[in-house]
Amino acid sequence: MNNHNMPACVWKVEVLKWFLVSTVACCTCVGVVYIQWTHIWTLRAEMSAITQRFRPLETAWTETGICCDCAVFYGVSCYHRFPERRKHEDGRDKRDVTEQRKQRKRRQTERHTFLHLVPVSLQSYNDHDTTVLSWALGQSRGEGLQVSGDTVTVEAEGTYFIYSQVLYKDTTWLMGHVITKRLKGAETKLMKCLKSMPSNVSQPLNTCYTAGIYFLESGSTLQLSVPRKSAELILTAHATFMGLFSI
Repeated sequence: MNNHNMPACVWKVEVLKWFLVSTVACCTCVGVVYIQWTHIWTLRAEMSAITQRFRPLETAWTETGICCDCAVFYGVSCYHRFPERRKHEDGRDKRDVTEQRKQRKRRQTERHTFLHLVPVSLQSYNDHDTTVLSWALGQSRGEGLQVSGDTVTVEAEGTYFIYSQVLYKDTTWLMGHVITKRLKGAETKLMKCLKSMPSNVSQPLNTCYTAGIYFLESGSTLQLSVPRKSAELILTAHATFMGLFSI
C-alpha cells in the first residue's frame, strides 16, 4: 500500500496498531523470560540446600575413587569419612567375625567328636559266662564321649559310627564279641561279631571286625564283651580296639 495516497488519519491508526502489537509481543517475551528465570533461580536455591545437607555423602570418596552414591552398587564403604561410625562398625564387625568363628569351631568339634580305644586288661565273670575288656584312651576329640574302665559314656546325643575288632587265640571253634548299649536300666545289643576259629593249627588265631551306625542318647553307655568266660584274646593296640565318632 502506498503511504502517500493514504489519508493521514488512517496512517496514524496503522502506526498505532503496529506500536501496540509490538509492545504486547515485547511484554510477552519479557514475561516469559522472567518466569523462566524465576523458576531457574528457585531450582538453584533448592539444589544448593540439598547439596549443603548431603554434602558428606555426595563428596566422600573411597580409596578406589568411587563416590558414596555408588558405594552400594560397587559394594564399598565410605566410613573413612566418618571416623566415629567407622570405629563403631569395625568393632561390631570384629565381634561378629569372632563369634562366627567360635560357633563354627564349636559345630566342627561337635560334628567330629570321636573316640578310639586300645585294650588294657580282661575281666572274666563266671556267673555270666562273659569276658569284658577294659580300655584306655588312644585318641579323642571333643567332650561328647568319655571312657572309664570297660564303659564308654555318651554325653552328647547324636548319630555315631561304631567299630570294633578283637583278635582271638582261643581253641574254641567259634568266637565272637558283642557291643551292648545300656540306658536307664534298658539293655540293647547293638552289634554282634562271630568268627570260626581254625582247627588244624597248634595256636589258632583269628580276628573279628564289625561296625555300624546308631543313634545314641545322652547318658547311654557302651560295653564290649565276649560271651565266653576266660576267653583268650590278644591285647595289642593294632589287633584289638574299639571306637566311635559322630556323623
